[in-house]
Amino acid sequence: MRPTDKLPHLASGSRLLLGTTRTSRIVSFSALFFAVCAFGAVGVAPMAPDAADLPVKKITQELNLPKLDEQIAALEASEQHFVREEKVLRGDTLGALMLRLGIDDNDANHFIKTDATAKGVLQVKAGKSVRAQTNDEGELEWLQASLQDGTDKPSRTLTVSRDASGKLSATEVFSKLERRVEMRAGNIRSSLFAATDEAQIPDSVANQIVSMFETNVDFRYLQRGDHFNVVYESFWQNGEFVKTGRVLAGEFSNVGKLFQSVWFDEAGGNGGYYSFDGKSLKKAFLKSPLEFTRVSSGFSMRVHPISGQWKRHTGVDFAAVTGTPIRATSDGVIESVGPSGGYGNLVVVKHWSNYSTAYAHMSRFASGIRKGSKVSQGEVIGYVGSTGWSTGPHLHYEFRVGNEPRDPLSVSIPSAAPLASNDMPRFREVASDMTHRFALLRPERQSEAIKLASK
Repeated sequence: MRPTDKLPHLASGSRLLLGTTRTSRIVSFSALFFAVCAFGAVGVAPMAPDAADLPVKKITQELNLPKLDEQIAALEASEQHFVREEKVLRGDTLGALMLRLGIDDNDANHFIKTDATAKGVLQVKAGKSVRAQTNDEGELEWLQASLQDGTDKPSRTLTVSRDASGKLSATEVFSKLERRVEMRAGNIRSSLFAATDEAQIPDSVANQIVSMFETNVDFRYLQRGDHFNVVYESFWQNGEFVKTGRVLAGEFSNVGKLFQSVWFDEAGGNGGYYSFDGKSLKKAFLKSPLEFTRVSSGFSMRVHPISGQWKRHTGVDFAAVTGTPIRATSDGVIESVGPSGGYGNLVVVKHWSNYSTAYAHMSRFASGIRKGSKVSQGEVIGYVGSTGWSTGPHLHYEFRVGNEPRDPLSVSIPSAAPLASNDMPRFREVASDMTHRFALLRPERQSEAIKLASK
C-alpha cells in the first residue's frame, strides 16, 4: 500500500477531531454567556434602603387641655349617684346598716320603720346583702333586699324607691332566681352530718340524702370508708345564694355495696327516686320510724324490765330522747289513737291488704292525728315519750301481718311499682346525664382515698 493510501482516512479523522473541538468551544462559550447573564441579573436587582438613611420628620402640636378648676366645677355642677352593697351583720340595727350604705336620710329611716312593706328590710337575715343608691347628699334613691321565709317558700325582692317628687314607696315582688346544679362528694369518718358539713353540703340536702336511701341504707350503722356523691339544685340572686332545691341524684356506698338514685318527673306529673334501671327506690315501709336512733331491744324473748318475767318481745324498741318525731312507716289510715294500758299513748295505722303498724309510749300525738285520718309515708304522727309500762323514753314499734307481730328488721318488704315503658326513653336521658356527673366526681374520690391511705 502506498503512503498516500492512508491520507483519506487521516483527513476524515482530522475532520472528526475538529468537529468535536468546535462543539466543546460552543458549549463552553454558551455556559460562559449564561453565567454572565445570571450574574448580571443578580447585579441589577434593587436593594432595600437602609433604615438609618430614611428621612425623619418631627411634628410638634400643642394640645389645649381643660383646666383643673374647670373640671372640678363641672363635677360639682353635675348630680352624683353612688351605689353601695353591704351584708347584714348579726345584731345589726337599721341605723348601722344605713350608715354603712352611705344613707343620711331621716325620711327614709322613718319610712322603713313605719311602712308595712318597707319594714321587711328589718327581716333580712345576717349574711344577706342589701344594695342602695344615694345622691351626693346621702338621700336614698332606691334600696333593694332579698327576703326568704323558708327553703320551701318563694324568694321575694323588696324595693324601696323615691320618685321625682321625693315621695317614698315600697314594693315586693317574687324574685326570678338563677338555678344552678351543684355536685359534691363526701366520705364517712364518723357520721353522715359530719361528712356533709366537711363537704360544705347544706343540712337540707343532707336530710334529702337520708330520705333517698333510708329504705336501703341503715344510717345508724355507717362505717368509716362509706362514701357518697350527690347532685342537687341551688338557687341564686344577684350572685348571692338564696336556697337549695331538690336532690337530683345521689349514690351511696355502704359496707362496700353501692346504691344509686335519680329523681325523675313522670308523665302524669308525679315524681320520685329511681335506681338507674328504672326501679322505684320507695319501699312499701321505711326501715325505721325514727330518722336517727339505735335499737335498744330487738324482736325476741327477754326478761320484761317491769314485771321481771321471761316474755316474748313483740316489737322493736328504738332509744331516743323525749320529743323525737315519730314517722308513719307507710301510707295508711289511722285505725286507733289514744292511751292503751301498758302501751301508753298508742297509734295503730292500717295499711293495704293485711298489714298494720303500731307506735307505743308516745309523749304526745301530732296535730291532726285522729281515727280515720289518712297518713303518708314519712309523715310525723307523734313524739317519743315514756308513757305506759316504760322505764325510759323510747319508741316501741310493731309490724303486724294479719294482726300477728313480725320482726320489722327482717321481714321482706316489697318495692313500689317500676316506671311505665313510655317513660323509659326520657328516663334514660336523665340517668345518662347523672352518670356522667358521677364520673366527674369520682377522680375527687380517688384523690381522697389516696389521702386517707397516706395517713
